[in-house]
Amino acid sequence: MIRLGRRLSLPALAAAVLVVAGCSASPPTPTVTRTPTSTPRPTGASAAVAAIPWQPSGQTTVLETGLEAPWSVAPLPSGSALISERDSGTIVERLPQGGLRTAGTVPGVVHTGESGLLGLAVQAESAPKYLYAYLTTADDNRVVRLPLSGVPGSYAIGSPEPVLTGIPKASNHDGGRLAFGPDGMLYVTAGDASTPGNAQDVASLGGKILRVTPEGQVPGDNPFPGSPVWSYGHRNPQGIGWDSRGTMWASEFGQNTWDELNIIRPGSNYGWPIVEGVGGDPKYTDPVYQWPTDAASPSGLAVVGDTVFLAALRGERLWTAWSTDGAAPVTAAPFFEGELGRLRDVVAVGDRLWLLTNNTDGRGSPRSGDDRLIAAPLVPAQSVKRPG
Repeated sequence: MIRLGRRLSLPALAAAVLVVAGCSASPPTPTVTRTPTSTPRPTGASAAVAAIPWQPSGQTTVLETGLEAPWSVAPLPSGSALISERDSGTIVERLPQGGLRTAGTVPGVVHTGESGLLGLAVQAESAPKYLYAYLTTADDNRVVRLPLSGVPGSYAIGSPEPVLTGIPKASNHDGGRLAFGPDGMLYVTAGDASTPGNAQDVASLGGKILRVTPEGQVPGDNPFPGSPVWSYGHRNPQGIGWDSRGTMWASEFGQNTWDELNIIRPGSNYGWPIVEGVGGDPKYTDPVYQWPTDAASPSGLAVVGDTVFLAALRGERLWTAWSTDGAAPVTAAPFFEGELGRLRDVVAVGDRLWLLTNNTDGRGSPRSGDDRLIAAPLVPAQSVKRPG
C-alpha cells in the first residue's frame, strides 16, 4: 500500500542462520592477474560526451519526504527504487509514480551509533533476483542477499542468504557501501570499526575495500590469493564508483584533518592510520583530492561519464569532481551548500541525480519533511574551466 503518514510494516521475516566465514592469512605482497573487463557506459550521458564534466543545474525537486535515517537508495530497472532505513532495518519501496511503501524488514539488524542497515545494491539486469544489503548484527558486519519478488507497488524481500560475513563492527566506522563493478563483481567498503590497526592488517576485513563474486566467493584475480581484500589502509570508506574508463573511485572519511577522494588500485595501501590525506610517502597511495573534514565528510558517490559526485554529511553540500584523463590533478566544486542539510547518498538516474538527505540520523538538524529524496537535473558544465 502507499504510505500515508507512518508505514505499515509487513510481517517480520524469519531470522536466517548466518555462518561467520573465516579469512585465510594473506601474504604481505599482492600478486595481481587482471581479467579484462568491458568499459562501463556512463549513466546519464552518452559515451561520446563522457569526458565533458557534468554538474547539477541548481534546481531541485523533492520526490519523497518522511524517511527515517535513510542510508542507501538502489534504483530498479522497473522504475521503482529501494531505500534502506538504518535504525529500523526497514526496506522502503519508492514507486515509479511517487509514494512510499514498506517492502520488508531485514532480520537481525542491530543498530547502535552509526551501525545498522546500511548499503543496498542490485545487479544491473531487467529483473534483479536479489537485493544485496550490508548490515550490522549482534556479532559482525556482513553482506547478505535477499530474494526480491514482485513488481512495482508490491516488491517484497525474502529470507537473507549470507554473502560475506565476519567484517568487524563497532558503533562507528562501519563503512557499508555496496556496488557492482563493470566486471560483475560485488565491491564492499568496510571501515576500521574504530580499531585503526585493522586497516593495516591484511588478515582483517576491517579498513578495506573488499571484492567478491555475487555468491560471495573470492575471485581468482584478487590481489591477495584466497582473500576478499581488494585494497587496504582505509579508515571509513563509504562511496565507490567507476568512470567511463573503468577507473574505480572511492570517498573516505578522515579523522580530524583530511577527507579523501581516492583512485583505487588492487592491492594498494592507502596509508591509514599512518597517513591521513596526502602524505608523500611512496609506501602509500595518496588521495587525488582532499578536503578539510568540516567541508566534506563524504559518504555516497556516483559517477556520470568522468564526473564524480560526492554526498557530504558534515559539509552539507554536494561535491562535483572531475579529473584529467582519469587521474590527478582533480578539480572540485561544491553545490547546494547549506541548502539541503546532510547528504548521505547520491545516485545517477537517467539525466538526474537523486540525493538522499540524512538529517534524522542523530547528527543533523531535521528540517520540514526530513528526511527527503531529492532530484537534481544534470547539465554539461560548459562554463567550467577545464583542468590543466
